[in-house]
Amino acid sequence: MSKYLPKQADLIKEFEEKPSPLKGDYADREWWEMPYEFREGNFCFPAKPEVIEELGFPNPRKWAVTDDDWKLPDGWQKTLMDGMRERIKKYRSLKLYLDSCVRCGACADKCHFFLGTGDPKNMPVLRAELVRSVYRGDFPMVEKILKGFAGSRKLTTEVLKEWFMYFYQCTECRRCSVFCPMGIDTAEITIMVREILQLIGLNNNWILAPVANCNRTGNHLGIEPHTFVQNIESLVDDIEELTGVTVNPTFNRKGAEILFITPSGDVFGDPGVYTMMGYLLLFEHIGLDYTISTYASEGGNFGFFTSNDMMKKLNAKMYHEAERLGVKWILGGECGHMWRVVHQYMSTMNGPADFLQEPVSPVTGTKFANAKVTKMVHIAEFTADLIHHNKLKLDPKRNDHLRTTFHDSCNVARGMGMFEEPRYILNKVCNSFHEMPENTIREQTFCCGSGSGINAEENMAMRMKGGFPRANAVRHVREKHKVDSLVTICAIDRASLPPLMRYWNPGVSVYGLHELVGNALVMEGEKKRTEDLRENPMTGIEEKEGDVD
Repeated sequence: MSKYLPKQADLIKEFEEKPSPLKGDYADREWWEMPYEFREGNFCFPAKPEVIEELGFPNPRKWAVTDDDWKLPDGWQKTLMDGMRERIKKYRSLKLYLDSCVRCGACADKCHFFLGTGDPKNMPVLRAELVRSVYRGDFPMVEKILKGFAGSRKLTTEVLKEWFMYFYQCTECRRCSVFCPMGIDTAEITIMVREILQLIGLNNNWILAPVANCNRTGNHLGIEPHTFVQNIESLVDDIEELTGVTVNPTFNRKGAEILFITPSGDVFGDPGVYTMMGYLLLFEHIGLDYTISTYASEGGNFGFFTSNDMMKKLNAKMYHEAERLGVKWILGGECGHMWRVVHQYMSTMNGPADFLQEPVSPVTGTKFANAKVTKMVHIAEFTADLIHHNKLKLDPKRNDHLRTTFHDSCNVARGMGMFEEPRYILNKVCNSFHEMPENTIREQTFCCGSGSGINAEENMAMRMKGGFPRANAVRHVREKHKVDSLVTICAIDRASLPPLMRYWNPGVSVYGLHELVGNALVMEGEKKRTEDLRENPMTGIEEKEGDVD
């Protein structure tokens, strides 16, 4: 149990006693007068100076969020305001989102952090107002027009600390944007504010350490190529021991038809490794001509949480490796922010990838027209197409020991519009699937509470608060349908949801979608299956299933 994890009773007490505009003296005060406090469990540690130096970012130094003196550089206000001016000029969307909010409040109760904390500054409208108030106060023309009927503030140290606290309590999930009548994307504001804060050395080590690792070795964990291969080969051995089947991945093989890229968490982290085993079984089952790069060994992109330039740099390795290896197209594994970057930015940021072909399934002949520009296909689309064309031999009874529900990962759902493919697969590989309430799934899905680089242990208390709405939806299906398995298609979800479930819903385990595919696949030459990929017993298999022909 993390030392940063409070007891549930203490969390509930804090929620009930926390100052609010609806309580006590604060009802007569302005929103910016609401107090805030950095304390153990509600913030992430700053980046270490050696990490900042490795990346060439500004103001490397040792400091603590709880210090009074954050050791800011001389002229930091000017640096930030110049940075804001530059980005408002460069990104029309940022200016539009800052100017067009009418403060109607439609977004107010849509943020999981507001619902979990009760803190009004976690309402998307007020979180953005932290910046808008400075934008009004320091940009003369805007101030002249708006000052008479809208609040404005100067950029002080206290305001700066508010920015750091609340823009790292936004997971860029974009749920609020679904309900905004003006179409404001608060995530874009968060992205820009974090980028601006980097200019004076305000950052997060749980983001920048993986960025530095990926910049150096090609993956977030900083794993060298030989270790990357060894880990996958150990999974190959596990698969053979469990199933009797030898899978045959290749590495850095030139001339393969497909380059497969997945988050490094699927190679090194529990429970992601079981998802990786599912991929390997699937590819062996269909005889896919693919290779894995030990250099572009990361599908995720923490540069997305850092700056546009870093996002572009880290993403470029996928196209570079595809060109070097001479593949036809790229197949991507289960990830959230990886696919937000690929789907919404990659083609203009790193493209055009004219050296690649429009993706066509070598098994079904299906053209993936939606990937015509990026040349990159999501594994759920690929697998759903295989199932639709009856190319997989599946036995859903092998997942009868699991009663499942599905968590729509924010970036795949709202960022790509992918809702049905994973559900189609899930219904084909298991016999027990139950949806969470309608207003908590698909476009309206609740975030895991730990995305966008705030999945640090020291931030555990805040993560449990932010994840509460999702946990509450899981509790609903657990109580109604005895659900014990939460399935997702995001590596950060697979890392963040297990502690969330242990805290709010003990007994609910977290699975990747392709782990369940791997359980259900009937492989040629396999031995009798009595255990799933986690070596847990498959319910009733001993009695009901004979040897597979």
